Amino acid sequence: MKTQAAVIFAPGEDWQIEELELDEPKYGEVRVELAASGMCHSDEHVRDGSVPLEIYPFIGGHEGAGIVTAVGPGVRSLEVGDHVALGFIPACGRCRECATGKSSICDMGADLMLGLQISDATSRHHIGGKDASIMCLLGTFSPHTVVNEASCVKITDDIPLDKAALVGCGVTTGWGSSVYAAEVQAGETVVVLGMGGVGCGAVQGAHLAGARHVVLVDPSPFKREQAKIFGATHAVASIEEATTLLQDLTWGHMADKVLITVDVARGDLVAQAMSLVAKGGVCVQVSVGPVADMDVQLSLFDLTAMRKTFKGAWFGNANIRFDIPHLLRLYMEGQLKLDEMITREYTLDQVNEGYAAMRRAENVRGLIRY
Repeated sequence: MKTQAAVIFAPGEDWQIEELELDEPKYGEVRVELAASGMCHSDEHVRDGSVPLEIYPFIGGHEGAGIVTAVGPGVRSLEVGDHVALGFIPACGRCRECATGKSSICDMGADLMLGLQISDATSRHHIGGKDASIMCLLGTFSPHTVVNEASCVKITDDIPLDKAALVGCGVTTGWGSSVYAAEVQAGETVVVLGMGGVGCGAVQGAHLAGARHVVLVDPSPFKREQAKIFGATHAVASIEEATTLLQDLTWGHMADKVLITVDVARGDLVAQAMSLVAKGGVCVQVSVGPVADMDVQLSLFDLTAMRKTFKGAWFGNANIRFDIPHLLRLYMEGQLKLDEMITREYTLDQVNEGYAAMRRAENVRGLIRY
């Protein structure tokens, strides 16, 4: 079938709307008609070249939900008409990591950024007669896509598909980083550095876990104002302000948990974040930075003597099969805020406008509606 997609042909270019030739699904694959796609900062990392690719042209987008319109041979868990949310990390359920509760690092994610089909390492997406790669094996910057069954989570028909699109990456990554990676406990003080889609999820996760104080740090006045809607008890513009605030709030104890959810991870931010961590506390690195960056500032003496922990989290250490339906039920019951996250909606041909607004810190989350 023929449809459209937002595409880049080289790093640093703007997104271009091109005609997409989409093959029928093969073994273990389904075709999905999407209702919407979230606009995550990770696609910006690819567009600007911070995350390098092997194959161009490249179709962006990795937060999506829709309805299955075709099913390839060998598919057992889905049929035409099923509503699905797409998870940016596929989960096979059989590898060592999946079997030990670590499906966020499933073996199927090894070729996540190669952008070809898991089943046979070929493409179902073609632009101008050339094979195209797709973001996180999904390519949701198109109203139609073909993905592996392992990337799909069946959801109930009562859940709005535009909201379901948001939990495929950012919301779940942030929420899981608070609940699973940081293991926020009731009564703790939590700091979240950065208020995009992931940071918003982290604030909500800490709030729902029962944190006494949730401090959002972001230089954007708009983001600080928005943070209060999602459960932040305090919002400040800088780490310096956060330091003073924490000393007062905690009588010098500082933060039990700190989550780094800024737009671009930087090595010089680690030492600053760790300075906010209490003795025996935890700092979780959630943000993605340029792949080639290797330099990190960190006081090893402080790490050791204060018994602090610095750890990474991928997809918030969540499980797409459990946590996507779980968060969507929390949304349907009024406990998780998704409607409020969507600052603006865009059409596909407005994708560059949406990312420009993100770079200006004007959106918590932009949404492409089909």
